[in-house]
Amino acid sequence: MYKIFIVEDDAAIASIVKKQIISWGNDARCAGNFRNIIEEFTEYQPHLVLMDIMLPFFNGYHWCSEIRKISNVPVIFISSASDNMNIVMAMNMGGDDFIAKPFDIDVLTAKISAVLRRCYDLNSSTSFFEHKGAILNLNDATLTYEGQKLELTKNDFRILQALMQNKGKVVSRETLMLKLWEIDSYIEENTLTVNINRLRKKLETVGLADFIKTKVGTGYIIE
Repeated sequence: MYKIFIVEDDAAIASIVKKQIISWGNDARCAGNFRNIIEEFTEYQPHLVLMDIMLPFFNGYHWCSEIRKISNVPVIFISSASDNMNIVMAMNMGGDDFIAKPFDIDVLTAKISAVLRRCYDLNSSTSFFEHKGAILNLNDATLTYEGQKLELTKNDFRILQALMQNKGKVVSRETLMLKLWEIDSYIEENTLTVNINRLRKKLETVGLADFIKTKVGTGYIIE
């Protein structure tokens, strides 16, 4: 089942598209906060985005550009502004396809299906984890927070991946050591502590103090 994020401020159109997507066995969500599409995007982690161009506050080009900073998820633009200039602009801003309004719902369904087939296989998975505005990009092993990007060492990345993948749950020291050990060599407990402390200091430089919390005698957690 694929998740489709519909960024369309015309409630009637958004509702029709959502019902159609759900009717052929996938999940769909309509954007509700047009001031911060990225927040909803990172929370939902869709497989595809349907993006209108003319939106309140910021246009679809802006939001596509923001999505491209953190994800390669396919974006299909839908717009009544279907002149050549807008179509070219949509492609240049990172769009994967363009559908002109008014559109036939069956044509839209076919376009979505084609893009999903082209972009995903049975083993596809999310390309990032997000928590309280911090975005861990699994493609380039970086962490982005409020416009600042941190380059991570391989151990930084593996620790954050384990914690953010299990946010709200305690990850034991043994689990973290195993995650590091299974690729390299065995890591003693005091070495893990050094890695955690070094990572915490790095996170503090972009304003993420206390991002990783210690559960004494158990492990670590991102709450």
